[in-house]
Amino acid sequence: MTIRVLIVDDQQLVRAGLRMLCHTAADLEVIGEASGGSDAVRLAADLTPDVILMDLRMPGMDGIRATERILAARPTARVLALTTFDDDDHLYPALEAGACGFLVKDAAPADLLDGIRRAATGERPFSPDVLHRLALLTEGLSNAEIAARLVLGVTTVKTHVTNLMAKTGSPNRVRLAIYGLRHGAR
Repeated sequence: MTIRVLIVDDQQLVRAGLRMLCHTAADLEVIGEASGGSDAVRLAADLTPDVILMDLRMPGMDGIRATERILAARPTARVLALTTFDDDDHLYPALEAGACGFLVKDAAPADLLDGIRRAATGERPFSPDVLHRLALLTEGLSNAEIAARLVLGVTTVKTHVTNLMAKTGSPNRVRLAIYGLRHGAR
């Protein structure tokens, strides 16, 4: 099965690099590129890609808003957030918008290709640093203990845990911890 990929990034050099990387994999086909959110929404509707690699910070319509619009029109679309910024200010809005996973641009090429494949099969790929944050949950820490380690408010942690449960399909903290363990959060 060939996985049809739409690349969305405002930087031409980044798009070219992602395209070349995808071309090294026989099972991936880049079917389109967009330099901004508005073009991404249009191309996602016209081309119906299997996976959309979505940059989050772009001028005009950003990747969060584009993700929301794409998924409003086509709820089964698989949008994989790909960003330079590995922080909660980008992670949680991307997940709340409906992104199926979150990878950072400094990921190893093999990890990015694996993430695309996993997204296409219905999995939820996350960068190791994101999974590390989830690992605090796998250690059995309470929201208060996680908040202390990450220097966040308890309410913020509770919100993030709830959002992670929703995005991973985990009905409770235990299942979320199991998800984290299965996906490398240690």
